[in-house]
Amino acid sequence: MGDSHANPLAELYLCISQEHRPGMVLLALAAATLASACAVSCWRQARNRRGVPSYTWTVLSGLTLGTGAWSAHQIAFLGYLPGSPFTFDFPITLASLVLVLTSGVTCMLLLLHLPSRGGVLTASLLFGGGIAVMHYTGIAAVQMPAQIHWDPEYVTTSIILGVFFGLPAFSLTSRFHGKLTASIGVLFFSLLITATYATGMTALQPVPARAMPHAMSMSPANLAVWIGLVTMGLFVLGLLVALSNYKALTALAKSERQLSFLVNNSSDYAICMLDRDGCISQWNTGAQQLTGYSAEDAVGMPMARLFTPEDCTGGLPAQVLKIAAETGICKGMWDSRRRDGTRFSVEGTIEKVCDDKGQHIGFSAITHDVTRIRQAQALAAETSRQLDTALENMHEGLCLFDAEERVVLCNQRFRELWNLTEADTVPGTPLGRLIVAGFMNTGGPQRAAEQLWEFRQIIDDALGEERASPVMTELDGSRVISMANSPLADGGWVTTCTDITEQRRSEATIEHMAFHDAMTGLPNRARYHRRLDHAIEKAAERGTHIAAIAIDLDRFKEINDTYGHAAGDEALQAIAGRLTSVMGDGEVTARLGGDEFAAAKSFNDRAELDEFLTRLTDAFVAPVTIQARSLSLATSLGVAVYPRDGEDRETLLNNADLALQRTKSSIGLTVCFFEPDMDESARARRQLASDLRHAVPSGELRLLYQPQRSLKTGEISGYEALLRWHHPKRGLISPTEFIPLAEETGDIFAIGDWVLQEACAEARHWPETLKVAVNLSPVQFLQDGLIERFRAILLQTGLSPNRLELEVTESAIITDKLRALHYLRQFKAMGVSVAIDDFGTGHSSLDTLHAFPFDKIKIDKSFLLRAETSHQALAIIRTVLSLGRSLSIPVLAEGVETQGQLQVLESEGCDEAQGYYFGRPAAAPSLDLPDAVNF
Repeated sequence: MGDSHANPLAELYLCISQEHRPGMVLLALAAATLASACAVSCWRQARNRRGVPSYTWTVLSGLTLGTGAWSAHQIAFLGYLPGSPFTFDFPITLASLVLVLTSGVTCMLLLLHLPSRGGVLTASLLFGGGIAVMHYTGIAAVQMPAQIHWDPEYVTTSIILGVFFGLPAFSLTSRFHGKLTASIGVLFFSLLITATYATGMTALQPVPARAMPHAMSMSPANLAVWIGLVTMGLFVLGLLVALSNYKALTALAKSERQLSFLVNNSSDYAICMLDRDGCISQWNTGAQQLTGYSAEDAVGMPMARLFTPEDCTGGLPAQVLKIAAETGICKGMWDSRRRDGTRFSVEGTIEKVCDDKGQHIGFSAITHDVTRIRQAQALAAETSRQLDTALENMHEGLCLFDAEERVVLCNQRFRELWNLTEADTVPGTPLGRLIVAGFMNTGGPQRAAEQLWEFRQIIDDALGEERASPVMTELDGSRVISMANSPLADGGWVTTCTDITEQRRSEATIEHMAFHDAMTGLPNRARYHRRLDHAIEKAAERGTHIAAIAIDLDRFKEINDTYGHAAGDEALQAIAGRLTSVMGDGEVTARLGGDEFAAAKSFNDRAELDEFLTRLTDAFVAPVTIQARSLSLATSLGVAVYPRDGEDRETLLNNADLALQRTKSSIGLTVCFFEPDMDESARARRQLASDLRHAVPSGELRLLYQPQRSLKTGEISGYEALLRWHHPKRGLISPTEFIPLAEETGDIFAIGDWVLQEACAEARHWPETLKVAVNLSPVQFLQDGLIERFRAILLQTGLSPNRLELEVTESAIITDKLRALHYLRQFKAMGVSVAIDDFGTGHSSLDTLHAFPFDKIKIDKSFLLRAETSHQALAIIRTVLSLGRSLSIPVLAEGVETQGQLQVLESEGCDEAQGYYFGRPAAAPSLDLPDAVNF
């Protein structure tokens, strides 16, 4: 080609223009450009992927670059015009291809892992040298009738040009900041391939010689076919890469559109772009809905306007932007402000935004309304605080264990109950260590293993039952802890502990109060019954005897009436002390109520019982000193023996009461044993009580009416209703016999209602000037709703209240004076008259007349019967009449039977009288019935 280097560029030009076909040169240049473009595109795909796909595209990029360089050189050489025919050595030609492919792949892999300047330089050296080696190896494969000589200067220049053009090509390719850099990179790769070939061919100096045939020669035509296939492969690869890029770009564009749509139309998140100064440049729908600013209003507005004035004053907006600019991102929560001034809490992310060259161009801001979340968090925190407060202020100690027997949490009360410290109960503490510290263990570490085993047994029982009973633990003999264990779904459990020491003491106190008399401290009726039942069971097993003893103080009521109830209480306490002092083993005494006591004795022979009875009676012999007074108390005892007098408690006590009644009715008798005939009398009384219960519904009761006359006018002023019982078998029964029985059994309530109903209904038929008098039993004052019952009967019968007169005895009043007077005042308020009956007998006192304004005083008939023969009786009559006149209370005398008695009353100025002299008790005045028998 030339032997003079006077003008290298001219030599290059002559080599390409005169010694090569122009078309082939252009085709080679096109192959080099196509290969370079495909290689750069493959490299772009490799940069956008990770892992195996990245390596695959990198290798493909290197193969494309090497193949393109080899094809371009071979195409250009096929256009070479040496002036003689030539062929190609196939192995050497193939070796040249392998060399350049290896060089291309190695360079691209190196560039992938080392995109720095060192990597670019190394890749340039390897690829530039690789192309040069490929070129000269390829020329060495040419077989023609000439010897080939090389110009060293041009050879060196070809290598230098390959490295020179490789530096910008690989540098631009590694950074790949856009299409322009990619295009320039393709250009430099094309120049690299072209320059290396051109200088290499200029260095070629063929010298004619005889050609040496080779067995594996390949004609230019065959090489052209192979080059065509390779070029076609490059073309197809280029199309595939272009298609891939197109799809990628299309997908990217679609993704960007979708992202833009998503960003602009997102209503839950406010997304905006800021410039470097923090002013808004883009604004989405979510930001508009969240803040109230439209895009037109927001664009150009400083982001700081969305912060609260307090945060702006504190420099928070600038601080957020500064952090994002320095670190790339800033996340946090702050309060934001809407256009209308309202505030809300947001969670925001500010990120630094850079362009392709890495230059800071602004910020992206994404915020989300977390007002409800923060409110929920605040509520949860407050709830948690309240729960912690409640947990720490619980009266019960609580400790939560997990399935591994480790402490999860416990409260202060739990530590206090078991004398533990916070260090003993930190979360994660094993159960064994907790027991060593003192939980369920007051015996020290030496007993920890035993207590751990016992507690695990308790837990196993609790976890196996739906509702396990609490376990009671005594600590140091002074405290009692109730412990309950409740299983959890995860295999753990909750232990709750309650100090029930005071509860146990209260229960003991309540139990003592429930079974002991409050005044005397003796066992009460319930306790006595229990003890007697237990004694009877033991006696039945052992074949022994039990004596049940009923004790009653004689004339104890006189102490209350004379000295007051306080003195009576002191006497009862003194007697209780004496009885307690004489009790021994197998013996018990009790106070049943009032002045009633009881005792019981387990014995084998009669001598033991007699000795016990002697001790009991001796306890009452000595006088009792009360309020500096010496009082003697007599007592009566009734004895019934098990099993002779009864085999159960009820029978035994009933027979003891019968024996007591015999004792009290017998003069000089202190102790009486039960006898069978006592039961007969009691049985007859019980039968009568049973019959009386059916008297009202059976229509066996009847009312008789006795007239009451005014001694001033001689006219009838009213009638007293008197009750009679016509027994179907026993005939007429006296009121003195069945009325006390009715009061004792409570049947007096039903009988009283019937009497009032009948009397009021009968009086309804009388002249309006006449009253009806009805006796009121003392027991009726104990009836609940007494006033309401009387009012209902008056309304039902239609009788005016001022025509009803109730007769009450003073004994009925003093039984419960306050209650009785309360009822009587209510009767008076209704308009009902109230008379005091049998005045002058029993407990008559001026205090009763002073306490209640009675409408009438009735003098007992016993005084009038003796008035003609007894000066004392007459004096009492005069005194009562004088008292009535002084108090302006009318007086009625009962029992007028003779003319002389009537004259006495008239001479003394008595207001009214009643008795056989005026008329016996008879049937209802409105009926024409014969007189009834009087009692």
